[in-house]
Amino acid sequence: MDEQKTKGQMLAENILYEGPDGAETFTEEEYQRADDFSQDYKRFLTRAKTEREAVAETLSILEEAGYQPFEAGKQYVSGDRVYLNNRNKSLVFATIGRRPLSDGVRIMASHIDSPRIDLKPHSLMEDTGLAYLRTHYYGGIKKFHWPTLPLALHGVVCRRDGSTVNVTIGEAPGDPVFCITDLLPHLAKEQEKKPAEKAFDAEKFHILIGSLPFKDDKASEKVKLNMMRLFHEKYGIVEGDFLSAELTVVPAGSARDVGLDQSMIGSYGHDDRVCAYTSLKAALEVASPEFTHVTVFADKEETGSDGNTGMKSAFLRYFLEDLAAPFGIPVRTVLSRSKCFSADVNCAYDPTYPDVTEKSNTAQLNHGVVITKYTGSGGKGGTNDASAEYMAWVRALLGDAGVLWQTGELGKVDVGGGGTVAKFIAELNVDTVDLGVPVLSMHAPFEVVSKIDVYSTYRAFKAFAESRK
Repeated sequence: MDEQKTKGQMLAENILYEGPDGAETFTEEEYQRADDFSQDYKRFLTRAKTEREAVAETLSILEEAGYQPFEAGKQYVSGDRVYLNNRNKSLVFATIGRRPLSDGVRIMASHIDSPRIDLKPHSLMEDTGLAYLRTHYYGGIKKFHWPTLPLALHGVVCRRDGSTVNVTIGEAPGDPVFCITDLLPHLAKEQEKKPAEKAFDAEKFHILIGSLPFKDDKASEKVKLNMMRLFHEKYGIVEGDFLSAELTVVPAGSARDVGLDQSMIGSYGHDDRVCAYTSLKAALEVASPEFTHVTVFADKEETGSDGNTGMKSAFLRYFLEDLAAPFGIPVRTVLSRSKCFSADVNCAYDPTYPDVTEKSNTAQLNHGVVITKYTGSGGKGGTNDASAEYMAWVRALLGDAGVLWQTGELGKVDVGGGGTVAKFIAELNVDTVDLGVPVLSMHAPFEVVSKIDVYSTYRAFKAFAESRK
């Protein structure tokens, strides 16, 4: 017979917080659903390694589900599904709800760009019988992660006549891959004395693409010429077309299960396409919402959200303004009564590197979707910082839906910090909080997430899209 609980034990059960639940609360059936969900996510992640590819892949899914291109000036009714493609690099799509837009909308906003290596406009070069592509890295990377990896070339080339061609080399079976070379240990003594951030010169991040010369005794730079010949034969482009191209180098290969138990997913680009995909799936499954739900895939978050496809752009506000105008509703009314989940990842606690995080305030793998009340750095510089009232609303929403959730920060005070798109949406007078998947090795070429956390994030977004108050 169990011993009777003491008064202190009963009081503790009632008023102390024991921390988030973990994987042990998942039944076998729930874990199977999480695993099934993750198989589809891996396929999406493998096909969508750039923001353009993510938009193209998503548009295909949306059109199959009955979404139509948005028409400004049209009065949409409950159940209508529309999308707005912003320059093939960012995207807004919505399902019209039963309530009027004057009651606000539900916004799920993620970004679909990831840290990578971009090509310079004048990229093709030859040196000592080897052909390279000059690069300029994009977003926050650790430079030492990228040399000696198998890399693939992705992007779009726009010819002078306006025609375009999509480029993908390094992903299909039989495709060649590319790489950035590194010093052998025998000759790296001086390199190894340098701090990690200085050991690799970004100006020397040259992508090795070939070594065979064009067979012509009179031609100069014969290897470069031969590489350009291959580009021309495959894609019909000339060297000048690189001036109007967006070409990028990313890790080659598919998303893979990680661990003997296959409980995790390893891949390039979890940050932040894991939140994009989970919000997409949630949006697709809520066909008759109470409130209109709007899903945003933004570009340029990794470089500050600038530009006309980044979250600082007015494309979301213009979309909502055009959506509300036929009903005579000012967009400021819509926005001020709206709620947003800024769908972005946070760091997961890594016991290998415990000193940079404060364990009790850091998300852990297999404990569900992570709510990040505030981001920024130092004294919360550059943060949104969700209100206590909105945090209580989110807690109740996820709790009532039975979603596994936790809270977290991005590192210790004065050690970590980072930003999301949350502050740019909050600036529109929208209640906003960050919510997403905890990630190990964030911004690395191979990031790791938990299948349980991915599925929990999808369920959180679905509960948000289905919310009635």
